[in-house]
Amino acid sequence: MPHDSHSRTVEECLAALDSRAGGLEPAEAAERLERYGPNRLPEGQRRGPLRRFLAQFNNVLIYVLLAAAAVTAGLQYWVDTGVILAVVLANAVIGFLQEGRAEAAMGAIRNMLALRAAVIRGGQRLSLEGAALVPGDIVLLEPGDRVPADLRLIAANGLSVQEAALTGESVPVAKDVAPAPRDAALGDRHSMAYSGTLVTQGTARGLVVATGTATEIGRIGQLLSGVEKLVTPLIEQMNRFASWLSLLILLVSGLMLAYGYYVAHFAFVEILMTVVSLAVAAIPEGLPAVLTITLAIGVQAMARRNAIVRRLHAIETIGSVSVICTDKTGTLTRNEMMVAAAETPLGRFVVEGEGYAPQGRVTPEGDLSALGLAAALCNDAHLRREGADWHCEGDPMEGALLAFAGKLAAAPGGWTRRDAIPFDSRHRFMAVLSAGAGGRLVHVKGAPERVVPMCGDIDHALWLDRAEAMAAQGQRVLALGAMEPAGDGIDEDALQGGLRFLGLIGLIDPPRPEAVAAVAECRSAGIRVKMITGDHAGTAAAIAAGIGLAQPDRVLTGADLDRMDDAVLEHEVIGTDVFARTSPEHKLRLVAALQANGLTVAMTGDGVNDAPALKRADAGIAMGLKGSEAAKEAADLVLADDNFASIVAAVREGRTVFDNLRKVIAWTLPTNAGEALTVMAALLAGHALPVTAVQLLWVNLITATTLGIALAFEPTEAGTMRRPPRPRDAPVMPGVLVWQVVLVGVLFLAAVYGLFSYAIDRGYPLELAQTMAMNMLVVLEIFHLFFVRSLYDTSLTWRAVRGTRVIWTMVAIVTLAQFTITYVPVFQSMFGTRPISFGDGLLIVGIGAAFFALTEIEKQIRLQFRR
Repeated sequence: MPHDSHSRTVEECLAALDSRAGGLEPAEAAERLERYGPNRLPEGQRRGPLRRFLAQFNNVLIYVLLAAAAVTAGLQYWVDTGVILAVVLANAVIGFLQEGRAEAAMGAIRNMLALRAAVIRGGQRLSLEGAALVPGDIVLLEPGDRVPADLRLIAANGLSVQEAALTGESVPVAKDVAPAPRDAALGDRHSMAYSGTLVTQGTARGLVVATGTATEIGRIGQLLSGVEKLVTPLIEQMNRFASWLSLLILLVSGLMLAYGYYVAHFAFVEILMTVVSLAVAAIPEGLPAVLTITLAIGVQAMARRNAIVRRLHAIETIGSVSVICTDKTGTLTRNEMMVAAAETPLGRFVVEGEGYAPQGRVTPEGDLSALGLAAALCNDAHLRREGADWHCEGDPMEGALLAFAGKLAAAPGGWTRRDAIPFDSRHRFMAVLSAGAGGRLVHVKGAPERVVPMCGDIDHALWLDRAEAMAAQGQRVLALGAMEPAGDGIDEDALQGGLRFLGLIGLIDPPRPEAVAAVAECRSAGIRVKMITGDHAGTAAAIAAGIGLAQPDRVLTGADLDRMDDAVLEHEVIGTDVFARTSPEHKLRLVAALQANGLTVAMTGDGVNDAPALKRADAGIAMGLKGSEAAKEAADLVLADDNFASIVAAVREGRTVFDNLRKVIAWTLPTNAGEALTVMAALLAGHALPVTAVQLLWVNLITATTLGIALAFEPTEAGTMRRPPRPRDAPVMPGVLVWQVVLVGVLFLAAVYGLFSYAIDRGYPLELAQTMAMNMLVVLEIFHLFFVRSLYDTSLTWRAVRGTRVIWTMVAIVTLAQFTITYVPVFQSMFGTRPISFGDGLLIVGIGAAFFALTEIEKQIRLQFRR
C-alpha cells in the first residue's frame, strides 16, 4: 500500500488492499502473513557473547585481583597466579551465564506483554497478537489502546490519539475519516492512526495499511522498548560500597607491606605475597555478581507468580510496601460479570445463569423484550463460544448484557448502528442510534444517577433509591432508556429529559476466593489494602465486606474527596479503606496523601488516565489482561492474570529477594573479614601465617563460587508475611550487620589461630598445622552459611538443618574439594597440604559447631531484647 493512504478515500484504500468492512477471511490473512511477515519491529542491538563476557571483568574488585595476579606472575609464583585467575574466571563465567539467563527472562517477559489487537476477520470480532496483523485487516480501537499498526480510519466516533511517539506533540490529536491533503505533515494526517500511538478517547475502526518495518515508526527506526538493564539502586549502592572497600583494602595492604618490610624485617617477596593474600582474602569479589544473580532469580520467581517485573528497582520497592491501593473489578473479583437482577416499572426480576453463557431462567415471567433489545444494541462486546465455554471479547459488563439479552431471546439481528456516543468517564453513559425494521431507536445505558434524570416519565427519587438498594447488595447497577430520534444522528441535548425509562439492571462480579485469603495475608503482614473503584458506594462497601477489608463500612466517594483539601484528605485517607465513584485524578490525590503520611504505596491501574497515579506510586502495578498499553508502560510491574493474589505474591517475593540479598551480604562480609584478620594478626605478631597465600586463594575460589551463590536461591522464610513492612530507606548495612562482621571476624580469628596454635603445640609440622587452619576456615564458613539462612528466627530448627537442595549440593561440592586438596598427593604438592587424622577432623568440625552455637546464642539474646 502506498504511503499516501491518508489522502485516499476509504473506498479507495479498501479496494487497493482487496479488503472489506467485514475483514479478511482467515485464509487470506494467513497468506498475507507469509507475504509481509510478522507485524513487529526489529529488536535493538544487543551485546554479543564476547562483549557480555568481557563486561564481567569491569569491576574495581576484579581490577585489584588482576593486579595481584600480575604481581604473583612477576614473582613466578605460578600456582598463586593460577588460583587468583581461577577466582576471577569463575566469577566471570557465573556472571556471564546468569546475565544470559536474565536477558532471556526479560525477552520472555516482552513476549508476555506483547501487544494484542481486536480485529474483524470473517465477520467475527477476534483478539489477536499484534504480530499476527496483516495489511487489509480491520482493527477496532478503544480508549487506552496502543495502535498496533498503521491504520487508515474507516469509522471514528470522538477519536483522539496521542502521537508523541512520532511527532513529539503531547496534546492528543482529533481524528476523522475524511481524506487529508496529500502533502499534509505527519501530525496533520487526521485520517490515520499510526503504530505506537495511544488512543486517549473515542472509538474507531481502522484498515491496516502497513505493518512491521513498513510503518512510520518502523521507517524512522524508533524502537519502543528495550531490555531492562540489570542495575538497580541497591546494585549501584553496593558497587559504590565495593569501590570504597577496595580503596580501604589497598590502603591497609600498603601499610601492612611497609610494616612487614621496614619494621618486622620480612623478606620483601615473602611480605609481598602475604599482603597479596591479605588483599585477596579481604576482597568480596563475588558479591556484585551474586547480588545481580539474586535479583535475576527474583525476576523469574515473580514471573512464575504472574507478576512481571518491567523495572528491576520494583523488586526492592515491592517488598517494603505498606499500603496497596487496588481496583475492584477483575483484581479482587472474577471479572466475569453476570446480570443477577432487573427492576422495571413492571416489577423486579431475578436472573439465573453462569458466566457469559446466554442461557438461564428469568423469573417471574414478564415482557422484558425492550430491556433486552437495549442491552444488546447499546453494546460493543461480542460473545464467543469455545466448546462448552463462553468468552467475552470486550468489556465484561457488556458481555453480561449480551448474555442477558440472549436469555430473553432479544437478538439484535436486523438492526444496524447509525451513530454512537461512546462511554466516557466524564459523562458516564453510552448512547447508540440503531435502524431496523421497527424504525430507528436511540438506546442509552449508564450510571443510574446520570441516566435516570435523563428520563422524563418516572419518579427520579424513587428509582435512584431503588438503584441504591440494589447497589447495597453488592450489585453494579445500570440504568437503560430509549427514545425515537428526531434526526439522522444522536442529539445529546435531546437526550436530557427525553428518554423513556426501561429499567435498572444489577450485575454481580463475585470476589475471587484467593483474593479473600490474600487480603487476610496482607493484614497479618501489616499491609493495609484500600479499594479504589469507580463503582457505586453501596457496591463497593458490599464487596469490601466480602473480601475482609479492615473498614468496609466507611466509604468516601469522589464527591467527598472533591470537598476535601489536601490536609483533610491526608488525615481521612488513613482511616478509610473504600473509595467509590472515583476518577483517575482522585487516584493521584490518594497516592500523594498516603505518601505524605510516610507510607510506601503500591497502586494498580489499567487505563490511560491511570498512568500519572502509577508513576507517582512507589510501585505502579498495571493489569496485563484488561490494562491499556499506556498503563503498562507507566507501571513497574504488570500482572499477567489481573489477580490481587498475584500482588500479594509479588510482595512476598520482594521481601524474599531483599532477605536473600541481606543474607548474601551477611555471609560474605564477615567471612572475608575473618580471613583478612587472620592474616593481619599473624603479620603483626611476626608469626608464620596460619594459612598460606595460595591456600587463602583456594578458599576464596571454592567458597565464593558455591556457598555465597547458594543463598540467592533461598526460599521464603516462614514468618516473612507476618513481619511489618520494612522502611524503604532502611540501610542495606544496618548496625546489627556491622556488629556481626566484627563478631564473626573475631570468632574466625580465635578459632583459626587457636587450632593453629594447638597443632604447633602438639609438635605437628607447619604444613599440617596450616592445612588444619585452612580446613577450619572452610568449616566455619559452612556453619556460618546455615546461621545466616534464618535472619529473623532461630537457626536450630529441622527446616534450617534440612536446608535446600542447592545448599546441600554446594556444601557437598566444597567438602569434596577440601578432601581432594587435603588427601590427593598431586594437590598436596601444589597447595602445601598434609593429610589430617580422623580425630583432628572431628576436632575441626566440633570447633565449627561451637562457633555456630556462640553466634546462635548471640542472635537469641538479640531477638529477646528486640521483643
